[in-house]
Amino acid sequence: MTARIGRRHYAPHAHEEYAIGVTVAGVETMVYRGERIRSGPGDLVIVEPGETHTGGPAGDDGFTYRVFYPSVELLAEGSRAVPHFRDAVLTDPQVSGALRAAHLALSAPGDPLEGESRLLWALAALVGRHAEAAARPVGPPGRGAHVARAVTARLADAVTDPPTLHDLAADLGMSRYQVLRAFREATGMTPYAWLAQHRVARARSLLDAGRRPAEAAALVGFADQAHLTRWFRRVMGVTPGAYRNGVQDGAVLLRRH
Repeated sequence: MTARIGRRHYAPHAHEEYAIGVTVAGVETMVYRGERIRSGPGDLVIVEPGETHTGGPAGDDGFTYRVFYPSVELLAEGSRAVPHFRDAVLTDPQVSGALRAAHLALSAPGDPLEGESRLLWALAALVGRHAEAAARPVGPPGRGAHVARAVTARLADAVTDPPTLHDLAADLGMSRYQVLRAFREATGMTPYAWLAQHRVARARSLLDAGRRPAEAAALVGFADQAHLTRWFRRVMGVTPGAYRNGVQDGAVLLRRH
């Protein structure tokens, strides 16, 4: 996906897959793992699955970026552990250039073999140069981990007809306030915010498959297309229509693996 962000800032959210991007112009600022960081032109930005983060322009001129969303399985091919990146912003002109070339090749008409080959080589170089060998712990840390796993599993299973906070609390034998506090401690967001960004992730898959935004909104549980658009922009930085028109090239490839 390619996007230009003016003055808008992302709401706190997380992705089910990696987000690996290259800042093309301007400066982006984001809060990631409790720290505020910046990326400038040519920098690589890596967000690991499940990591809550924000994002937005550091100045009035905004920023432009290209981003891939490779699955954990794709990035782990050929390695013995799930790749873990200690730093979210990296300066590596060779890998950055390779990823930009892969993005351009995938966006061009014709045989996708070149783009796919370029992308896999670029990701392999990224992992080989910058990922740590040790497997990264699975699941959210802290005492709210059990609550977060239980709540997210329940919400994911009932995305179009989610339980109330009262129901979630009753299942766990806790008060509603205790659920909210534990969940936020583990994930950095409320259960509803997690549900909304999970719906956005499902809507992305439907848009990749050719569904229209209105259809995707209904199928993932949003009240209407306007509701989907508000959350999609908060999480992805672009509207569902712009995403559908502009990212069919690389998004489908990255979800086949």
